[in-house]
Amino acid sequence: MKAKYNKVKDTENKENLNEIKENNEITNKSKSKLIALKILIVIAVIALLTVFVYYNNTHLVITEYDYTNAKLPESIDGYCIVQISDLHNAKFGKDNEKLLEKIRICSPDIIVITGDMVDCSGHTNIPIALSFASAATDICPVYYITGNHEYYLSEEQRNTFLSGLMASGVIILNSESIELVEGVRLIGLDDNDLFHDFSNLIATEEFNIVLAHEPQRIKNYASSNADLVFSGHAHGGQIRLPIIGGLAAPDQGFNPEYSEGLIHYNNTDMIISRGLGNSAFPFRIFNYPEIVCVRFTK
Repeated sequence: MKAKYNKVKDTENKENLNEIKENNEITNKSKSKLIALKILIVIAVIALLTVFVYYNNTHLVITEYDYTNAKLPESIDGYCIVQISDLHNAKFGKDNEKLLEKIRICSPDIIVITGDMVDCSGHTNIPIALSFASAATDICPVYYITGNHEYYLSEEQRNTFLSGLMASGVIILNSESIELVEGVRLIGLDDNDLFHDFSNLIATEEFNIVLAHEPQRIKNYASSNADLVFSGHAHGGQIRLPIIGGLAAPDQGFNPEYSEGLIHYNNTDMIISRGLGNSAFPFRIFNYPEIVCVRFTK
């Protein structure tokens, strides 16, 4: 009887062990499935974020302004200026063809480039900038001013770049004034001269359009009697949030006052481009790369 009892007990133990083993296998399979599911979710989230960031940094938009001012002469009625700013060696399609096509859509009379065509935060590429400039001059006359990144280049690089621009037919305005149309002056400020009074370049009896890379100097632009300023530099605040607007901008820090759009300061108007590329901060969020298109109406 004792042997029979032990045999039954051994059988029961084996059955219990098998049951435990099966339960462990089921548990292990469930854990494996859960881990696999978590990995898939992480991969999906990373993929979605990658697509989201890529789209935010490559989706070109045209911001159009119908600009009027009592001081505008009849000669500029219907005139169109396209502003390109802060390209930072970015490429939109092969040879920047997507960017060029967007510019062509605007049918501009001139293109103004308000600095930082190149980038000096680790991916300086002068040929990319010059290739775009050369293609842009095939559309219409192109006027250019320096930004801070042009002065981060070595002297040799800067000379190569500026010489290349001029060879492409780009008109560099080095703190000088030209007649754009009758009664309208176009003044381009070198980035090293933004601190200085430039009222000597202003024709008070005419309408004065000023190209100046950095928007935070608006008090100086206004005190020098600029009528309309085209500016950039702020990258739209890099990340734009509802109500808050731009999160941070060079030389303005967090919650910048001047990061995009049409600004009025005393008798001076300023249009700030959000720009096209990125620099030390490598991406933008809710802040599409922007081409500014301004049409003048008397």
